[in-house]
Amino acid sequence: MQNFSYVIKDEVGIHARPAGLLVKEAKKYQSKIKIVKGEKSADATKLMMVMSLGVKCGEEVAVEVEGEDEETACKEMKAFFESNL
Repeated sequence: MQNFSYVIKDEVGIHARPAGLLVKEAKKYQSKIKIVKGEKSADATKLMMVMSLGVKCGEEVAVEVEGEDEETACKEMKAFFESNL
C-alpha cells in the first residue's frame, strides 16, 4: 500500500466541483483509493462518500492507494491534489 497526507488549500474545501473531479481521477486506476479524515474514510470513486467527509480548507486528509497500479496511482493522485485542492 502507498499513501500520502495532504492539507486542503482550496478555500471552500472538497465541495461538489472538486469532489467530482477527484472521483473522475480516482476511477482511472485499478487500485482502490481511499480518503481518510480523522475517524471517517471514503472510497474515492464514490462522490457522495467523498462529500460526506466534509473536508474544509486547512484540514489534513490521508490518501491510501492499494492495488496493481498503486505506485502510479499514488503519484498521480498526489499531483491531482496539489493542482486542484
